[in-house]
Amino acid sequence: MGVSDHKCLACNAMLKFDPKSQKWICEYCGTEYTLKDFENDEGNKINTKTSKASKVNGYMQYHCPDCGAEIVMDENTAATECVYCGNTAIITERFEGEFEPKRVITFKKTKEEAIEAFCDYKKGKIFMPKDFLNKDNIEKVTGVYIPFFLYDMIVDGKLDVEAMNEKRWTQGDYRYVKKDFFKVLREGTMTFEKIPTDASKKFSDDIMDSIEPFNYDELTKFNSSYMSGFLAEKYDLNSNDLISRAEGRAKQTTRDVLYSDIGGYNSKKIVSYIGNANIQGTPEYVMLPVWMMNVKYEDKIYTMAMNGQTGKFIGNVPVSKAKVAGMWLGLTILLTTIIIFVSLIV
Repeated sequence: MGVSDHKCLACNAMLKFDPKSQKWICEYCGTEYTLKDFENDEGNKINTKTSKASKVNGYMQYHCPDCGAEIVMDENTAATECVYCGNTAIITERFEGEFEPKRVITFKKTKEEAIEAFCDYKKGKIFMPKDFLNKDNIEKVTGVYIPFFLYDMIVDGKLDVEAMNEKRWTQGDYRYVKKDFFKVLREGTMTFEKIPTDASKKFSDDIMDSIEPFNYDELTKFNSSYMSGFLAEKYDLNSNDLISRAEGRAKQTTRDVLYSDIGGYNSKKIVSYIGNANIQGTPEYVMLPVWMMNVKYEDKIYTMAMNGQTGKFIGNVPVSKAKVAGMWLGLTILLTTIIIFVSLIV
């Protein structure tokens, strides 16, 4: 198994892919390269160091092409970083054959932008401790290309809903309530393109679903050179393993759309829903960019993530017990004041 990295032609320093310029930039001499600069007439990468890796006790061991240090990785790592010299090591064979992605969305957002998004993650977090969003709490920020399968699908849905309208009025000493019940049916067909389903067991499905959507207009032909400066994983869940997840997401969306089409009632309740999903064509294997962040606060690690293309930032945050207690104290004082006021004027 080969391990490679990319070197600057001018000074032999490591090259990293720059999200802003969409080029490879040498941090030492400033020389910039485009994708064409990494290919000769035969399409082979030039100025690339390689080394061999071997399998030991289920893990892969290799010597860093640059400093010679021994690095250990698991069987699904496709691009990693030498902890000694910091250079990227691309495991070329893990991007070949069945594991070769068809396309990739490259990083558009930088590490600095991910940190800035974390520090500004305040909206709607009224019970979050004030000092949680201190960048000193960040333990690690890692740019990772995560494997996804994209599914095209058609879903036929049928929804049965019980709806109700209620009317209230008073006549003399009597109060009346009239309830009218309705059986409402909705049927429809929805077409889905590129339903993303992450194909690595290492990453939480909830987090991966939450950082959507991606702009698929920016999908480009895969080239392992885009991995320079980032980590990457190959899939350990194949397209057949993920069909049920993709179908479930499409069926749920179809149900929600049909349900939202029912209006004009005081209340509505789903009685039954039937969704039949049919996959169109072959799922496409792609790599999508995500900034993963570990934040340590009061001896607990919180995992945050940012879409490396759009900048959408998500994550669970701690709850301040003092803020919650203050809210309940304020509500208690308010209710007590209202009760006292009402008792005085009655």
